[in-house]
Amino acid sequence: MKILTYTSPARGHLYPIMPVLDELASRGHEIAVRTLASHVPMLVDQGFAAGPIAPEIEAIEHDDYLAKSPIGGLRRVAATIANRAHHDARDLRAAIESERPGALLIDCMAWGATAVAETWVGPWAQWVPFPLPLPAVGAPPLGTGLKPDSSPLGRIRDRVLGAINERALNSAILPRVNPVRETAGAAPIVNVFDQFTTPPLILYMSAEPFEYPHPDWPDTIVPVGACAWDPPTDPPEWLGEVDRPLVLVNTSSEFQDDGRLITTALEGLAGENVFVVATSPSAELPVSVPANARVEKFIPHRPLLDVAACAITHGGMGATQKALSKGVPVCAVPFGRDQRDVARRVELARAGVRLPSNKLTPAKLRDAVTRAMGMRDGAERVARGYEATGGPATAADRFEALAASGRDQGDRILAGTADAPPSHDAARV
Repeated sequence: MKILTYTSPARGHLYPIMPVLDELASRGHEIAVRTLASHVPMLVDQGFAAGPIAPEIEAIEHDDYLAKSPIGGLRRVAATIANRAHHDARDLRAAIESERPGALLIDCMAWGATAVAETWVGPWAQWVPFPLPLPAVGAPPLGTGLKPDSSPLGRIRDRVLGAINERALNSAILPRVNPVRETAGAAPIVNVFDQFTTPPLILYMSAEPFEYPHPDWPDTIVPVGACAWDPPTDPPEWLGEVDRPLVLVNTSSEFQDDGRLITTALEGLAGENVFVVATSPSAELPVSVPANARVEKFIPHRPLLDVAACAITHGGMGATQKALSKGVPVCAVPFGRDQRDVARRVELARAGVRLPSNKLTPAKLRDAVTRAMGMRDGAERVARGYEATGGPATAADRFEALAASGRDQGDRILAGTADAPPSHDAARV
């Protein structure tokens, strides 16, 4: 079976699905991918039929770092993704025409592509590599970073803040996305969170005890652990010469003006008995680097995490879970997006320390790292929770089962014994 995988323009969304694609390829499936143009050669080397997403999609960049409040940041993120929807709808349809796949795997942040997948006569699924924002009993609203609270006051808090969030996100998203859905032949959504209830299968890249318990979620949501992945590479030669505890620092792969996390870490840990390795894929590299540190634009993290004592992250789900999946405790310094929610999970799982970015100073970061380094037991407990899901093997099992049932449905549609989903005209998308 050929599986067409479509991603949004984010390394943090491509990497978590890679172990699942590798597993599916090992079972004999043919993998085609549309993703960031810069990553196409790497995917070709992996043996996949890869091509770039439309350049218009990559040209629409996040600007949430300009927001003055958390809700303003969420609105900007939502608007960016919604503005890409028209382009990724057309792009996926063209990819389907070119690849003729038997099944689709769609990034949950490609909202136009999701609409096309909904009306495509064939099996499809989504993956979600960040805290799933679907409202749930006892879970605080998206982007707030609050502690879960199932008390009567906590439920009132969540209803009030959740309603504010929903209104803000709906006003930013629905006017942009519903016309795309209509053109694709998909039903309009009345709430932004509807997009997480329509897929027949969601591969959720997390698990308890890092994720909160959600007994009220539908069984279409399948936790599959962190699914941590890095491009295949040899460890850097200098790594073998590091003779003190290694602290890894990273910033977002999509620009959000978080470069001061690196400069603060370099200042706060200068002269300490640690060796700091900072990667800065989107932020500017610092000019001054102390003797106990090294700064690179990008290095695959896995070889570093094999020996790391702590990881300082911006609270991104991918970087944070990658560290925890190796049993490395985390100091999470959230700047925006879903990062407050991720940092709170780190704290509540006792797998590290949460330090809000508005309290970031060299001294406070140094203290937070020291405390986090003593929390390896919690990080290893989270790692065991990820492993217990079955990871990429479970994801592949569930996707294959879905694909098999979807092919049966497709055969019935072609035979005229079942109703087809709404059709759409490729020229209209």
